Amino acid sequence: MDMIRIRPLTAEEFAPFGEVLVARAVPSKMINAGRCERHHALATVERSGGEAILSLFRSEPVSLPYECALLERHPLGSQAFVPLGPDPWMSIVAPDEGGKPGAPLAFLVPAGVGVNLHAGTWHGVLTPLDRAADFLVVDREGAGLNLEEVVIAPVIVTA
Repeated sequence: MDMIRIRPLTAEEFAPFGEVLVARAVPSKMINAGRCERHHALATVERSGGEAILSLFRSEPVSLPYECALLERHPLGSQAFVPLGPDPWMSIVAPDEGGKPGAPLAFLVPAGVGVNLHAGTWHGVLTPLDRAADFLVVDREGAGLNLEEVVIAPVIVTA
């Protein structure tokens, strides 16, 4: 019987089989008012009308009560958030009212549960609760304006 020895995973050795999804030593950029590292486009899925990309977001935590003053949306593609840790987190969303966000709603998302936002859905910035968290994010990369941000009158979210 043949035996093999387990070896450390490296991107180079794994490249013939796929991409390794791991945070880089330095984030691609800072988002969410400087609270969240975006480790952008760690892998892609080809598709017409742009590419679906996989990114790792590392976000600083928030605590309740929380002041929400920024909403964003992605009109050209959906956006999925999948937590990689054991903690619940918060998702803030708002209906579209004539191209502007309506009254926000906040949802407590249980540990281990992700959400996929439809294209054009207004939503708050990534908000893990009480400690920093990593999220696998699947969204669209391609031609066209796919990010709109709007500063809103602050809304306080409480327990």
